Amino acid sequence: MVDASTFVTEAVEEIREQVGDDRALIALSGGVDSSVAAALAYEAIGDRLTPVYVDTGLMRKGETDQIRETFDYMESLRVVEAQGRFLDALSGVTDPEEKRKVIGEQFIREFETVATEVEASCLVQGTIYPDRIESEGNIKSHHNVGGLPDVVDFDGLVEPVRDLYKDEVREVARELGLADLVAERMPFPGPGLAVRIVGEVTEEKVEVARESCHVVEEELEEYDPWQAFAAVVGKATGVKGDNRVHGWVVSVRSVESRDGMTARAQELDWETLQRIQSRITGQLPNVARVVYDVTHKPPATIEYE
Repeated sequence: MVDASTFVTEAVEEIREQVGDDRALIALSGGVDSSVAAALAYEAIGDRLTPVYVDTGLMRKGETDQIRETFDYMESLRVVEAQGRFLDALSGVTDPEEKRKVIGEQFIREFETVATEVEASCLVQGTIYPDRIESEGNIKSHHNVGGLPDVVDFDGLVEPVRDLYKDEVREVARELGLADLVAERMPFPGPGLAVRIVGEVTEEKVEVARESCHVVEEELEEYDPWQAFAAVVGKATGVKGDNRVHGWVVSVRSVESRDGMTARAQELDWETLQRIQSRITGQLPNVARVVYDVTHKPPATIEYE
C-alpha cells in the first residue's frame, strides 16, 4: 500500500518539474482518479492549472451540477457543453474499441480548444495503473491511454497517479482531504455511458442507461459494491398494460473487487432485485425487461464494452 503522505509530497514536486513555468489543463471527470490528479496539480501550480470538465452527454445523472459544486474553489474551472459533438461523432459506430477511440479523440480535441484559449501546453490526466495494464495488454483501450489519437497538440502529458491502484488513489484522496463523496465514489468509465450501451449509441439509449444506473446506485448503496450500474444490452418483447412492446433490455451488474483487475459478482437478495426491476420498468416505459449479470471477472470484464 502506498504511503499517502510521502506520495503527495513527491507527486506535487514531480508535477512542478514536468509543467515548469507553463500552464496546464486537467481533464476532470468527477471520479476519484481525476479529482486526485486535479487536487495534486492545483497544489503544485495553483492558478496556472485550468480544470476542464467536458459534458459529453454520456455522464451520470446530475454529474455536471455536482462538478460545479465540488470544484467551485478552483476559479478557473471550465465546463464545456459538448453533448451534440460527442453523439454526432458516435453516430453509426458499433464496435466497442472504435467507440473508445472516437471518444478519446473527441476529448482531446475539446481539450486542445480550451488549451489554445488559455495558452496551456501540458495535459494532466487521472490515468491509473489498471488503465495502463488493460490498454497495453489489449484487453480494452482507455480513452486516456490506448484511446488517445496519434496526433495530440500538447507538449507534455502529466499522469501523477499512473502507478497507483484504485484503493491507493482513495488513500491519497483521504490524505488530500477530499470529501467522501469523491474519495469513496464508485468507479465510472472514462467513455461514460457509451460503454454501457451495447451497439450504437443513441440519445434514447443514453437516457435509459443514465436513469437505470441512477436507480441501481441508489438501491445498492447499502451493499457497498466496488461498482454497480446498469447497461442497455438489446431489445426484447414485453407487455406494458394491455400492449405488447418491443423494448430495451437492461442488465444490472454489481461487483466486489480490490483493484478492478479481478471482480466477483455480488449475491443480491431477491427482494432487492425485484425492487430494482420494478423501479426501472416503471419509470422507463421503453424498457421491457431487467436481468441480473452473475458473471465474474474473468471471464467477463466489469463494464460491457
